[in-house]
Amino acid sequence: MRVEIQRRKFLMGGASMAALAATHSVTGTASAAVQAESSDLWREFVRDPYRHPQIPNVAYAGYRTGQRLPHLPVHANVLAYGAKPDGSADAAPAINRAIEQVGKRGGGAVYLPPGTYRIDDVVRIGYDNVVLRGAGRERTTLFATKSLEEIIGINRSRYGGGDNSAWSWSGGLVWVCHRDRYRDLVTAIQARDWPLEGWTGNEGDASKPIAQLTAPATRGAFTLTVDDARGLCAGRRVMLQLDDTADYSLLRHMAGDLPGTATYKWSDKDKLLSYRPFQWPVRIEAVRGKQIRLSQPLPLDARPEWMPRLTTMVTPVSGSGVEDLTIQMVKTVRPRHLKDKGYNGLVFQCAWDCWADNVSVVDSDNGFLLVSSKGVTLSRTRVSGRGQHHSYACREQSHDNLVEDFGIAKFTETTAGSTHHGINVEGLSSGNVWSRGVMEAGTFDTHRGLPFANVRTEITILNDGAHGGSADAGPLYGARFAHWNITVTNERAGCVKIDDVAPCSATVGISAVRDFGQIDKPDFSGELNARLESYGTTAISPSNLHQAQRRLRG
Repeated sequence: MRVEIQRRKFLMGGASMAALAATHSVTGTASAAVQAESSDLWREFVRDPYRHPQIPNVAYAGYRTGQRLPHLPVHANVLAYGAKPDGSADAAPAINRAIEQVGKRGGGAVYLPPGTYRIDDVVRIGYDNVVLRGAGRERTTLFATKSLEEIIGINRSRYGGGDNSAWSWSGGLVWVCHRDRYRDLVTAIQARDWPLEGWTGNEGDASKPIAQLTAPATRGAFTLTVDDARGLCAGRRVMLQLDDTADYSLLRHMAGDLPGTATYKWSDKDKLLSYRPFQWPVRIEAVRGKQIRLSQPLPLDARPEWMPRLTTMVTPVSGSGVEDLTIQMVKTVRPRHLKDKGYNGLVFQCAWDCWADNVSVVDSDNGFLLVSSKGVTLSRTRVSGRGQHHSYACREQSHDNLVEDFGIAKFTETTAGSTHHGINVEGLSSGNVWSRGVMEAGTFDTHRGLPFANVRTEITILNDGAHGGSADAGPLYGARFAHWNITVTNERAGCVKIDDVAPCSATVGISAVRDFGQIDKPDFSGELNARLESYGTTAISPSNLHQAQRRLRG
């Protein structure tokens, strides 16, 4: 137990986080002392790990489908570019010049020695294989003095009308996004246009067909048959796109093809319908004739009526990261819900195989945002200070990302009329994992938009947040959500015990909870085909669903 408490103290820092971590550690020790329940659901999964009806396969989540994060050599020191480590001058221009020069030379780490670096502008990582590295999050701080609204301009929401701000869920003062994509986004915002955030750019103009599938493929398949493979090769990044039919058969499939999905009213869910087509980036592993093998299994069927095809996408940024530093905002009063000015920490947008490691965000509107991102790992991250809108958000068809060893600290200040969501997933996002977390605030926010096949596992939570999502964004849950080994310290059931609201879901190893606060009704009528197992105990085996799947994959 002593070793586990020390690890959590290192991860979270501070007395309150250490106390909650100790609770988590004691629970784990008690679980080990008692004979752990061997999960029936896990045994079922092992027999067919790619097509289980309630448990998704998330063994491929994270950087390069689960590889160890690389350590790039230092190729620039920001002091040589004029950055001052005493906070006396704006260091953003110097940092951005260093990033640009290292990026143009092929990549490497840009080093920020110990100190506080004032930034009055966005720090932009728009090149592949560039890492922004501090000396440790207790030693290197980026101190942000301005909001995104002050730096870039007002970013009005497309939905909700009025003066709601889209900075409430988008953008970061450290922004990992290809330089061309970032330029287009800023241009659109400043022209008062709506900057589409997805994989294919405005009006889908970055999506060009490469090959059509000529045979159906089922969920869990690695091999696809295409009409023409001449433009494909091992290692190429492509995007699988699926259109919907007039009777919403693709959306119904994402929700588990339950009878109740046929009577659900899809036609007036304008925000949900705007997310289509389904877009899933994937790397090709091998090509043999007209058959291609993918680096990971399909998350859905690819049926002929959905016109399955492989296409291009906007150019993602790849192989880049942020390490060993703190992003701290000038202290402001937390605004009311959806009025955020954009004191946001770190965003990955149209990013693929990128990461953040040992990074803390303090006094932010939003902590860490994943927007149309794929295979991003957030490791040893923490959000603290005054209350946030989202501590972590995963949106706009973000797939197969991994958030592990994370923490949300108890707020130092809150504001009446503000809302905290905690860890968010929405907008047809799939395959994402939150693992080994300690949450002193927030909830498991499933923000409508029919996210599916996501996992939260081995987390201790003081469950006091609320899920979000407008009515026109559609159902809260698609199929195959799994909540696995969750300790709820205040016994609140909402958004954690989901067997009565989420279709084809698995709620396994949840401590005893009760209904109070937000209580949700299922979106679909009839039997949900959900499973509840080992309720009232966290002494289950395996204790961490993601790690167990990784071991099974080998």
